[in-house]
Amino acid sequence: MSPRHRRFDLRAPVLVSALAVSSLVSSLAAAQPAAPAAAPPAVQEAPLRAHLSLLADDLFEGRGTGQRGGALAVRYLETQAAAIGLAPLKDGGYRQKVEMVGQKTLPGSRVQFTAGGRTLDARFGQDVVFGNANGQAETALSAPVVFVGYGIDAPDEGWNDFRGADVKGKLIVAMVNDPRPTAAEPNRFAGKSLTWYGRWVYKFEEALRQGAAGILLVHTTESASYPWTVPVNSFSHEQFHLAGAGNALQGWISEDFARTLFKQAGQDLDALRARAEVKGFTPVALDATARAEVKSAVRQVVEYNVAGIVPGADPTLKSEAVIYSAHWDHLGIDVENGKPDHIWNGAIDNASGSAALLAMAQAAVAHPARRTQIFLWPCAEEQGLLGSLAYVRAPLWPLAKTAADLNLDSMNFVGRTRDIGVAGAERSTLVDTAGQVAKAMGLTLAPPTPDLGGAYFRADHFNFAKAGVPAFNVGSAVFSGDGKFTFEHDHGSADRMRAFTKDYHQVSDQYDPSWDLSGMVQQAQFTLNLGYAVANAPALPRWRDGEAYGKVKR
Repeated sequence: MSPRHRRFDLRAPVLVSALAVSSLVSSLAAAQPAAPAAAPPAVQEAPLRAHLSLLADDLFEGRGTGQRGGALAVRYLETQAAAIGLAPLKDGGYRQKVEMVGQKTLPGSRVQFTAGGRTLDARFGQDVVFGNANGQAETALSAPVVFVGYGIDAPDEGWNDFRGADVKGKLIVAMVNDPRPTAAEPNRFAGKSLTWYGRWVYKFEEALRQGAAGILLVHTTESASYPWTVPVNSFSHEQFHLAGAGNALQGWISEDFARTLFKQAGQDLDALRARAEVKGFTPVALDATARAEVKSAVRQVVEYNVAGIVPGADPTLKSEAVIYSAHWDHLGIDVENGKPDHIWNGAIDNASGSAALLAMAQAAVAHPARRTQIFLWPCAEEQGLLGSLAYVRAPLWPLAKTAADLNLDSMNFVGRTRDIGVAGAERSTLVDTAGQVAKAMGLTLAPPTPDLGGAYFRADHFNFAKAGVPAFNVGSAVFSGDGKFTFEHDHGSADRMRAFTKDYHQVSDQYDPSWDLSGMVQQAQFTLNLGYAVANAPALPRWRDGEAYGKVKR
């Protein structure tokens, strides 16, 4: 999962009996001629474990974007796709080219503030992390500093943090997350849930639209839903973006340093944050100037999405497709003079999803559904969902003919569960089909809970949703209504799952041969069962009435 991107979403499934699934799929497809394969095939643990252990091995060097390990991962995935028997989507190959620009902030880069007659040097990694996205090797700016609250312009919410101010050429400082619900407006910005407007990606994009000189986000663990180490690790690596215009300066500022800066500039950070919770807030200019010098190693990079298909068996429906997706990349390898190599293996995030997709494809090739099934491994998810964004901009299958995207990311490695989380499925009729699949498997759907960390916006399915395709991330373990994990045999499983938070986006996210992968197999099986149910159903899924993404034409 993408870092900066989402907290660990905990959801997981249980295996299904062939008889129950056969009955379910037959009922969903009753209005159509019989499909050659009514019941989804079984996902096997042995190939899943083998793929996982290898993809997470040091040999693949953390599968970094623009690195040798990433190239090895692409070669492995396309070779396995061919060996399994997936058909190529395009021109006889399994690759989709994704052109991007790589940028790494170099030593000597600095951000300095002058406030109240005092100079404040922001230390990279302690006080601030930053880079640029403009493709320039050297960027210099000097700009007044403006606090813009949440940095949101949302006409659908009647909210504009930029009202009455021109921030062109200024460095804006914004909060992450979005305005909190109030007693008078309990449902504003989806209530307790985080919306797209609260995501760091949106705020960087909005800064560019507003013409700002740059943007820094004030980090708190509560508002970001992850600790300061996550953006530090991300900005310590090479950053990537698709070709095109980007901010000259973008990054994060620690809460402690922001508090010092605001005080020196004659403002109280907490008081301004409170003001920003009220509709009608207008930007506040600080008595401060920022000077930045960003020195970057810049390079043009070509990465690849990998995709293969199982063609549909029904001539009347094979032009429509269900996509299963899981990003193959992680954070790669760091090599510094005088220091040991650091490999960010990314076993759970997301060698697990990549391996599961291979195991699912192996099961599916001999048992076509009515509609076509596409197995897609996007690149550069950790860089801001870039591979899936490139896909929807130049889809290999028409989006109008794409039934759904079912995404897998950071999967369950601690054992079988009794319920399954499908957060985001409720936005479309996928939730109804998911409920039928779960029932056939003897599972219950996890009760919906507020999406405090904005998980729906932090994985590759979201780009499909923005393009109008019903989509969600099939989660990997789940809290039941009483707040406890519901594992079939909980011998410390819940504790091990919770403990993963300390390994998330750390070098310690490594494969362990002792992992109980029965839950991971179950999760993959549920996803495949759901995909078959959609692929064999009489009609395509549709968005719920009033859902924002339902207004987008595929």
